[in-house]
Amino acid sequence: MEVTIAKPTENHIEAISAICSAGWKQTVEGKLSEAYQERNVDFWYNHERIRSDLEAGSYTHVALIDSNVAGVIGGGLTSPGVSEIFMLYVEETYRYKGIGRLLLEALTELQKEQGAAEQWVSVQEGNQFGIPFYEARGFRLQGKKTEGTDTGEEQVSLRYSREI
Repeated sequence: MEVTIAKPTENHIEAISAICSAGWKQTVEGKLSEAYQERNVDFWYNHERIRSDLEAGSYTHVALIDSNVAGVIGGGLTSPGVSEIFMLYVEETYRYKGIGRLLLEALTELQKEQGAAEQWVSVQEGNQFGIPFYEARGFRLQGKKTEGTDTGEEQVSLRYSREI
């Protein structure tokens, strides 16, 4: 299985939408209502929003296997010297094959070139895909962020960071 890390294009929008929607829903399954999940996915992962975020540079890399999108990552600088991972999702059938690691390495190199010395990420509390992944790569828990949703629920994110 040969994995190519590339800059995402408009041709990848549909796959990015599907991968991010499914991945995000899996991280909040049993924690947030179906109604909130649908609204959140409709807001963040609709094709027009992805196109706009793609043009803004928020989606930085895709992992391709035989020209099929297997994963996606995005991020950017949030202040001088500080970067954030906005999203990292790998299509379920390709998980645990090193794709997330390759995507994170590509984004980290880009963010270092942009002057970042510190990298942050938010992970849904209880996310057993994300938490072990980031901790294995040197991220340390810095705190919790609780936000109310428009459905009256609470979404709890764990904030992690590492030096890069």
